[in-house]
Amino acid sequence: MKTYNFWELFLISVLCCINVGVSSAQNRTEPLRLAVAGIAHGHLNDVISRMNRGDFKIVGVYEKDDRLREKNGLSRRLDKALFYADLDKMLDQTKPEAVVAYGSIFDHLAVVKACAPRGIHVMVEKPLAMNLKHAKRMAQLARKHNILLLTNYETSWYGSNHEAFRLIKEQNAIGNITRMLIYDGHQGPFEIGCGKEFTDWLTDPKLNGGGAIIDFGCYGANLATWMLDGQRPISIYAVTNHQKPGKYPKVDDDATILVQYPNVTVQIMPSWNWPMNRKDMYVYGSQGYIYQSTPTRLSLFQNGKERNIRPATLKTPYNDSFLYLKAAVRGEIQVRPSDLASLENNLIVVEILDAAVKSARKGKPIYLK
Repeated sequence: MKTYNFWELFLISVLCCINVGVSSAQNRTEPLRLAVAGIAHGHLNDVISRMNRGDFKIVGVYEKDDRLREKNGLSRRLDKALFYADLDKMLDQTKPEAVVAYGSIFDHLAVVKACAPRGIHVMVEKPLAMNLKHAKRMAQLARKHNILLLTNYETSWYGSNHEAFRLIKEQNAIGNITRMLIYDGHQGPFEIGCGKEFTDWLTDPKLNGGGAIIDFGCYGANLATWMLDGQRPISIYAVTNHQKPGKYPKVDDDATILVQYPNVTVQIMPSWNWPMNRKDMYVYGSQGYIYQSTPTRLSLFQNGKERNIRPATLKTPYNDSFLYLKAAVRGEIQVRPSDLASLENNLIVVEILDAAVKSARKGKPIYLK
């Protein structure tokens, strides 16, 4: 057996370090191996519109519905061999680094059950889960198997929301937060032309957990939890309406949620009855207020005067859900408990929604333990 002197061993160790460094750099630049679990969600276009960008590569698609699996927005762009009717088989044969879930909210738990033991990271479309029982089980699996479990919201990538957060937290521009009013929704899923495969589960309380209260209430709960540094509220009181029972007989189409904290009241107004699309909010403080009106616009009221502010462009990877997912999976960034997509934030979101649904049904506030 050949023996090596000191300098030969030193040279070998240096070359090994160089090779490891090159391999690591290559791994960071290679597209993320991504699989899609479920394709009935109307937000699937978020995947389709980014497919040619190069930061991820779709290695497999799972969909249990035979008709939908054969004809969908991805089937015209991917090889038929990448589509599977069995989730476990798809994961074992394609070996993705991460999975994005675009089925019903009820299906999120099944996706995590399949992915977590295999060490595959998961990003679900908002909200995290349809109820608190599902959310706690998903969190337990994610923590046990040390995977990322992220939740994607459109509003997480709004420069105006991050500028509002910066003004409040870093500049104390409005003093202490005293009240938040958060508006989210549109004219209704049928009214804006959502597809049948989407509305079939979106308007089913067993698959969605509720109607507008879940579909759009989650945005406000997510933003409030972020703005209030991950606080759990004291109580939740909610009222739901059926303003269009002929169209949405099984679920609410309008809701108001009052979330009470020790020193702050948050009013969340999710609806399928707004005359326009909206995702805006007022944040009131002891010394002023901020109105976030669009993804790129907000105004600040201070010292008796209001002025418009154009937020800075968000830096990569904090400007896009898929760039964020890739960076988190590859270890380029750390997902903080305070992040909008974090498991910690979104467990509180589901706790708020779960209590809101119960409050609306019982007609009284729900006090959290």
